Amino acid sequence: MADLLVIEDEQDINALITMNLESLNHRVTSCDDGRRGYELASNQRFDLIVLDLMLPGMDGLSLCQQLRQHGCHTPILMLTARNSELDRVVGLESGADDYLTKPFSVRELQARVKAHLRRAQLTVPPPEPEPAALRRGPLTLDAGRRACELNGKAVELTGTEFDLLWYLSQHPGRVYRRDDLLSAVWGYQHNGYQHTVNSHINRLRAKLEQDPAHPELVLTVWGVGYKFNDQI
Repeated sequence: MADLLVIEDEQDINALITMNLESLNHRVTSCDDGRRGYELASNQRFDLIVLDLMLPGMDGLSLCQQLRQHGCHTPILMLTARNSELDRVVGLESGADDYLTKPFSVRELQARVKAHLRRAQLTVPPPEPEPAALRRGPLTLDAGRRACELNGKAVELTGTEFDLLWYLSQHPGRVYRRDDLLSAVWGYQHNGYQHTVNSHINRLRAKLEQDPAHPELVLTVWGVGYKFNDQI
């Protein structure tokens, strides 16, 4: 049983989400105001937050950004009624782990929640036994502590950011398609959600690269996907 927080101001949608997540035997706390949601997320431990983009009091983007700035690593699934690519990307860049565009099916919502909870419990299983720590050039990753250091200095990563970096760094030089990474790190494959991967790569580069526009660690293989640099 997991503890979930639902922050959604549309009462019908809030009730629907709550009912269907409770049907999965989870404990659900819900509210309809951004500031109240921020207080709950800041002062209680949750396994997952379902967060609407448009909220009274504090919008979902600001809420997400402030939680991340204050060290909250709880997975965030953002809900948005907006269809534009820019809105989805901005949501992910603010620190959300994933997004669903309204209207969405209950089955898809439940599947996403299950995938994020499963990933949070198991982390990313590689094809062979993984070492406790990895050293890749200036980068050190500790799987047990889920810690990252760059040139000996700690780098704060969200759970999803760490899982993505860990997965890529397992096999330097191996190219992963975005769909491969969605399946391995997020636990699902779904057309149209490749921006989830792109935005997390951008966030990793912003935290790890001296010049994010010219990355040296996580490289783009144009027309294919991403790889961890095997020349460092």
